[in-house]
Amino acid sequence: MGDRTGTRVYKKSSPNSKLTVYLGKRDFVDHLDHVDPVDGVLLVDPEYLKDRKVFVTLTCVFRYGREDLDVLGLSFRKDLFVRTLQVFPPLKENEKSVSRLQERLLKKLGEHAHAFFFNVPQNLPCSVTLQPGPEDSGKACGVDYELRAFCAKTAEEKIHQRNSVHLVIRKIQFAPETPGPQPMVETSRSFLMSDRSLHLEASLDKELYYHGEPISVNVQVTNSSSKTVKRVKISVRQFADICLFSTAQYKCAVAQVEAEHQVCPSSTSCQVYTLTPSLGTNREKRGLALDGKLKHEDTNLASSTIVKEGANKETMGILVSYRVKVKLVVSLGGDVSVELPFVLMHPKPADQLSSQPPPVAPEAAARVDMNLIEFDVKTPPQVEDLVFEDFTRLGLTGRKNEDEPFC
Repeated sequence: MGDRTGTRVYKKSSPNSKLTVYLGKRDFVDHLDHVDPVDGVLLVDPEYLKDRKVFVTLTCVFRYGREDLDVLGLSFRKDLFVRTLQVFPPLKENEKSVSRLQERLLKKLGEHAHAFFFNVPQNLPCSVTLQPGPEDSGKACGVDYELRAFCAKTAEEKIHQRNSVHLVIRKIQFAPETPGPQPMVETSRSFLMSDRSLHLEASLDKELYYHGEPISVNVQVTNSSSKTVKRVKISVRQFADICLFSTAQYKCAVAQVEAEHQVCPSSTSCQVYTLTPSLGTNREKRGLALDGKLKHEDTNLASSTIVKEGANKETMGILVSYRVKVKLVVSLGGDVSVELPFVLMHPKPADQLSSQPPPVAPEAAARVDMNLIEFDVKTPPQVEDLVFEDFTRLGLTGRKNEDEPFC
């Protein structure tokens, strides 16, 4: 028999090794019409528990200030979503049908393993981190999803680190399968003492770009005025709307090019400029929005946020968008500029192309159940081995994050 690729399972244990959490993935996808459920298995040591219970909490946290600035017991954080489940002893109202992976884990880990399941609301933000400055310490500002498993007599009891497991997971979005229309914009500007105007038209070759993909900007200038265009400035700007008590918008240029390209009066020009926005050239910019956690090299510029129609933006934490700005510097006449919005995201993986399984007719479902029973009685189907991996986010260089306990 040839080697088979195993099913990866992430695990993390409490410092005293009495609790261990198993998850099939660290990234959970928002498909707009639904969000992947956060489901896993918790292995407990019943002798250690005595009369205590085991709880699992999922929290969506928005940090809008550094931890070292907390004063007078005030914390610069807002919990956008909190839900706690009692996993042991199990409660009937928390019982859910287990996934195939949970079923295999429960069988492998034995009678002291218990499944848990969280439905994530659709109106919650994706994981975003604001890039800290070199002098900043503590957890970075942004939106995080924290999963905690702990032993206590009640869910409100103080959590002790020695008998608890803390993990950070991510809620992400992938690029839509159907992109929007090609961005194009035009404007005209009239000047004093000039009978005719300066016309600027700009367009992108498409609306959706993937991270690391070059962006081609087509700029066409028709100068019928008496002014001279001295330079053309093109920039890709990231906009981050911070939705807290009031909405504030921060913008940052993530790629730019300046061309000494003159357009004289009564002449035209058509040029294509290429820019590639990336984190590699913006690592020193404090407050830049990034995907997921920082202090690693496995992140990138934050993906564009796709908001479902009718969603309440007050609970969205940080909304990220991108625009290309085209600016003409005109001699003795000011500037003429336009902006082109576009979407910057990761492509949807092949296994995510169909986010919802097709409905199964009752007759077909019955036949499948009977076939599965026959498989169990006769020859068990071939399944991949479970490959357990410690729940520590790896960087691109393969280094683990040693100074971040909340992984």
